[in-house]
Amino acid sequence: MRYLPRVVDEELDELLRELPAVAIEGPKGVGKTETARRRARTVYQLDDPATLAIVNADPAQVLEAPTPILLDEWQHVPAVWDAVRRAVDRDRTPNQYLLTGSAAPSPPPRHSGAGRIITVRMRPLTLWERGVVEGGISMRELVRGGRPSVEGTTHVTLRDYVREIVASGLPGLRGLGGRALRSQLDGYVRHVVDRDFEEQGLKVRRPEALLRWMTAYAAATGTAASLETIRDAATSGEGEKPAKTTVQAYRDVLQRLWLIDSLPAWIPSRNQINRLSQPPKHHLADPALAVRLLGLDADALLRGEEHSPPIARDGALLGSLFESLVTLCVRVYAQAAEASVKHLRLQNNRREVDLIVERADQRVVAIEVKLGATVRDDDVKHLLWLRDQLGGDYLDGIVINTGPQAYRRKDGIAVIPAALLGP
Repeated sequence: MRYLPRVVDEELDELLRELPAVAIEGPKGVGKTETARRRARTVYQLDDPATLAIVNADPAQVLEAPTPILLDEWQHVPAVWDAVRRAVDRDRTPNQYLLTGSAAPSPPPRHSGAGRIITVRMRPLTLWERGVVEGGISMRELVRGGRPSVEGTTHVTLRDYVREIVASGLPGLRGLGGRALRSQLDGYVRHVVDRDFEEQGLKVRRPEALLRWMTAYAAATGTAASLETIRDAATSGEGEKPAKTTVQAYRDVLQRLWLIDSLPAWIPSRNQINRLSQPPKHHLADPALAVRLLGLDADALLRGEEHSPPIARDGALLGSLFESLVTLCVRVYAQAAEASVKHLRLQNNRREVDLIVERADQRVVAIEVKLGATVRDDDVKHLLWLRDQLGGDYLDGIVINTGPQAYRRKDGIAVIPAALLGP
């Protein structure tokens, strides 16, 4: 299979030029192994029983192989983390060790690895990595400030975006469609329920209850619904609700598997904005998983069908799923620019901004996501309000939409089709 260049490639190469050990984290199937393998001379696949037996016998011995050494799925032998940490203490030569993990081990390693092992997050393919992006409007340039030029056109349509939401950003599924894609996504979810939970130390006594809760969480995509609301939606008034402790256990395991990728709330430390809401926005790692859990396809989304658990949201489900796709892309691009991504909402819901891209110096780019081709004054009012609140800490305001044209409005807000935004 042809390797698809990843945004994280440049970050990894930059880190490995100066650091001895890097760990790549992310859900199964996002391409961690292939990306790491291209940088390794020795590969230990710790999900292979034969290799696992060798490494379990003497974790330190395997580090004597030619470097760079890849320890793939290291969470199966948590002792290798500590072995790498000790090896780095003895020798800080750059580019020695790569670790990939599809789950955070439970219990975690004895030592965090701080100062020895740098962790990099890897997410599913962005639109740029899928080859959908047609333009060169760079998130890195937007984060640098100075209001860079915003221009260009795209032929990508709403139907194309919906197709990408459904198609999945897992590299191994690219090119599949119809029944084959649905079967692969179903198999992915079943593997999580039937095997991954048990590997994380949680025996699922009622798989159907877990699947209902995951479906309710999928229905909450792009919302800040409470966990109690999601718990209620998992039964829709039928049958016994799962206990709060059970639901918390579900959520904890899915977070350790990197499948829940919730977006935290932005709480500025030096700009006092009153009555900020703190709950995160809900997202699964890949919007295609949400679509599959909800039993929908591209045509159903375009028709506005929503036979899903009852979760209140602003607008249609498709709008929330498009926001989830854009959020995935922006998080990957922002990480490459050494920025973080959060969301803003006031407690009374009178003001909200979908994405806040924050630099280390706390200056921000504010982004609204709109499922539609036109941008009206009402669509930018929260961006303009935030600009007034932040003053010099406000770098830029953007609406990411499904239209054909990138431009700046007279009020300075940039309008960028999702297919024209890249790293």
